[in-house]
Amino acid sequence: MVAKNATSRFSSRVDDYIRYRPQYPVEIIDLLAARCGLVPDSVVADIGSGTGILTRLFLDNGNPVIGVEPNREMREAGEHFLADYGRFTSLDATSEATRIPAGAVDFIIAGQAFHWFDQAKSRVEFMRILKPEGWTVLIWNDRRTDSTPFLRDYESLLQEFGTDYNEINHKNVQDKAVFANFFGAAPQEAVFDNVQRFDLDGLMGRINSSSYVPGRDDPRHPAMAARAREIFDRNQQRGQVAFEYDTRVFYGPMA
Repeated sequence: MVAKNATSRFSSRVDDYIRYRPQYPVEIIDLLAARCGLVPDSVVADIGSGTGILTRLFLDNGNPVIGVEPNREMREAGEHFLADYGRFTSLDATSEATRIPAGAVDFIIAGQAFHWFDQAKSRVEFMRILKPEGWTVLIWNDRRTDSTPFLRDYESLLQEFGTDYNEINHKNVQDKAVFANFFGAAPQEAVFDNVQRFDLDGLMGRINSSSYVPGRDDPRHPAMAARAREIFDRNQQRGQVAFEYDTRVFYGPMA
């Protein structure tokens, strides 16, 4: 189910999102070039482009990219972040109504965004804007929850203080049946290692970038911050803790 405030829930977290969310491995470009024929002239639509983290990966490859983002604060941050890229176009629109002309794009990409979409309406729209031989690519930086003592402690923190963490977890849509229904057939999958390392301030920024934890003005925030400091002190090595991710890429044509 799509959260009722899916468009607005990141508005107060933009600065932390820009600074503390993980990048995407450049190996994604190599994968799509080898398997899907991605070239620098391929036109890309980044749906739910947010602050432009994934967008920049494709702009750096030379691709013209149309960023579709309904949240004003996130969209404007992305426009500022990507201001030096002449091949970037920003649209105030949604996954269900992108405002992109029919048959205009070679690739549709979505990073950390598909779980916010109305899947049925988005499927219709994706099929409308894709060229006949186009590809859809869904990407998540999937944080590991049990690979280290720190990540186990961090998961416990989210279970204790998260507002709707389990309800809107993107893992809820990473299901073969969901993907088969959306793509029209089972997509292909690739996984890449990814990591971030933070000092204490960085850890707090990473926590506050998430929409499913109490915001800074929430009365529960001080207790959550205190617990985060305990977790950091217990697990830090040389003043840092590591967030490990599996960057998951699901890709295929829209059958």
